Amino acid sequence: MATRRQHRRAFPLVPLLLSLLAAAAYGRLISDGSPSAPFVSVIRQSSAPAAAAEERCEQSYGFLPCTTTVLGNLFLVLAYGFLMYKAATYLSAGSELLLEIMGPGLVGGLLLPILGALPDALLVLVSGLSGSKETAQSQVLIGMGLLAGSTVFLLTLLWGTCVVVGKCDLGPNGAAVDLQDTKGFSLTGTGVSTDVQTSYAARIMGISVIPFIIAQFAKIVKTHQGKRIAALLALIVSFFLVLSYCLYQVFQPWIQRRKLAYAKHKHVISGILRHAQQQSLGRLLNKDGTPDESVIRKLFHKIDMDESRTLSRAELHALIVGINFEEVDFDKEDAVDKILDDFDTSGNEIVEEEEFVQGMKKWLNEAKRSMPAGGAFSNKFINDYHARTRQEHDQLVDQADEAVESVENPGWCIAKAVGLLLLGAAIAAAFADPLVDAVHNFSNATHIPSFFISFIALPLATNSSEAVSAIIFATRKKQRTSSLTFSEVYGGVTMNNTLCLGVFLAIIYIRDLTWDFSSEVLVILLVCVVMGLFTSFRTTFPLWTCLVAYMLYPLSLVIVYILDYVFGWS
Repeated sequence: MATRRQHRRAFPLVPLLLSLLAAAAYGRLISDGSPSAPFVSVIRQSSAPAAAAEERCEQSYGFLPCTTTVLGNLFLVLAYGFLMYKAATYLSAGSELLLEIMGPGLVGGLLLPILGALPDALLVLVSGLSGSKETAQSQVLIGMGLLAGSTVFLLTLLWGTCVVVGKCDLGPNGAAVDLQDTKGFSLTGTGVSTDVQTSYAARIMGISVIPFIIAQFAKIVKTHQGKRIAALLALIVSFFLVLSYCLYQVFQPWIQRRKLAYAKHKHVISGILRHAQQQSLGRLLNKDGTPDESVIRKLFHKIDMDESRTLSRAELHALIVGINFEEVDFDKEDAVDKILDDFDTSGNEIVEEEEFVQGMKKWLNEAKRSMPAGGAFSNKFINDYHARTRQEHDQLVDQADEAVESVENPGWCIAKAVGLLLLGAAIAAAFADPLVDAVHNFSNATHIPSFFISFIALPLATNSSEAVSAIIFATRKKQRTSSLTFSEVYGGVTMNNTLCLGVFLAIIYIRDLTWDFSSEVLVILLVCVVMGLFTSFRTTFPLWTCLVAYMLYPLSLVIVYILDYVFGWS
């Protein structure tokens, strides 16, 4: 997604290699066609109609597996989709490492948005790049399906889910009250609030639909040359908007600054957790991963110097001063405010024992969600979480705004970042075309239009990690994290509507394909305009708004089906 990448660690290569080996082995089975392959026999029998009229499939690059069966192509779609997911993960990890060296102003503004949209852009590119003109005209529908599906997915299913998981009670002034969620699933009494800058991101998203409108003039003009001019004009406007949006992020990097503040907050959390472990008070987590309440209470009494059974600002300040944050430049009073924000649910400017216990449990559960699962929850778990939050902070520091210690081993960081970027780009480039072929073959085998397959399936492969990051941010149930969550969603849609559409239009223009996507463009415009107007001029969204977002997703599919297959638009 654009500008908003939540830090993610690069995944090990073992699952990637296993997937490749499985795909290759399965490909040999399904390509062999010999009677001695019992698994193949079962698959072929389960799809007898397709087998009856089986056509020879063409292997991508001459060696990757291919098949004409339903189950075989479903397997390949899942395998190649997983590889595209891994590519997005490596690209994100590499681009975030560069922040440690160059700061968010340049990298966060120019590089991150483009790299975030790279897997989608490559899939759009290869959908119309290979084969004859007739083949390209058929397969390019997959690119349009991905383009429309990603935009609709982000603004409907993901947006609505973030409202549900991030909801808080709405106060007397109509704004959501941070961390207070006592009204259950009240459609009008709960919701989320964002800041004004988030509504600016929504307005930018609304502007990004202009190239779609221009491209539709190709359906109005009658001459072939006029259609090409309309496509070229929309192409130019798309890339102009990409450049403008990236420059806006460079000169107004408010999203990166907000992420930096959030990274500092997490580092305060991890520092306090590690401090508790180092005081020999016991393990904060039991072997099953549940917080140990007795150890948390021991920590409370150790901090409570005056034995008042409450923690004052002075005692919290003393705690912060006594923790080694490894020279990360914290404003101690700001850190105290962050603790009070999370712990002081009664709003009396002190932390009572039960508030401390519940707050620490919440922090520990957040730490568990942030770290990959792997065995017992030992002291090393807390140390690893602390090291990770320090790394996230370093990666997000804006050298122009804050003075921090110079990065250790910058040469190694650059080499690692470049390696991850090259690996992610190579995987995306290598498997984008096989994935498009697998979707096309699956469409032929099932007689399901390729648009609907790519609309539903491909966005899950290219946006799943971003969706998880956004939902985790939203569960913080605070205005600042909700603002970041929705800003990231709007940024991802903006890049889909500009960069990915620009690539799509370039294919249409260069290969002289027909622009025949009126129904698809209509649903993109419908969702973007409805959600854009909905989010551009308000900052509080009651829970009922998620129902509007959710309903737009099936409505989009129904509209395309009716317009294309009932009224014959395409």
